[in-house]
Amino acid sequence: LRRAQQCPASSFFVTDSMYHASPPTLNPNVSWLQEKFAWTAYVVVIILFRSLLGVLRFDTPSAWTTTHLVHALFTWFAFHWVRGSPLGMEFGDQGKYFKYTWWEQIDNGRQNTPNRKFLAIFPVILFLTTCHFTNYHIPTLTVNTIALVVLLVSKLPSMHKVRLFGINRWP
Repeated sequence: LRRAQQCPASSFFVTDSMYHASPPTLNPNVSWLQEKFAWTAYVVVIILFRSLLGVLRFDTPSAWTTTHLVHALFTWFAFHWVRGSPLGMEFGDQGKYFKYTWWEQIDNGRQNTPNRKFLAIFPVILFLTTCHFTNYHIPTLTVNTIALVVLLVSKLPSMHKVRLFGINRWP
């Protein structure tokens, strides 16, 4: 028999095996971001993409610009445009998150959390790296700056649950 222990944070009794269970209300669409490896994996994917461009014989400025622009386009589309859970039926959320973009689902909509800060700072670091390797070439700098501004404006707390011109809004 397992001994029941009283959980210090509440008045109900739990067994030892219950201490390691994840919270039942955790959103499976964004829960991977809570894992220890998530930030590292995110950075590694970008480095691998940049390395692939090097293998494909892109010159350094073009490789960094392509990396920055692909990152900006992909993350804007995946984080700020697509709504709901990609595997909603498998997760059993029954459309609970359909009205919200992935960015709005992170940390249950709380602003200025470590995850949101990381996902906002990383594009800036990537932008600065790209600018350095392109030697601040004006046309390239302009394109990269526009991509960064669009991405960062989408991440602002004042843009939370805002749909510009009614585009991509829930009916």
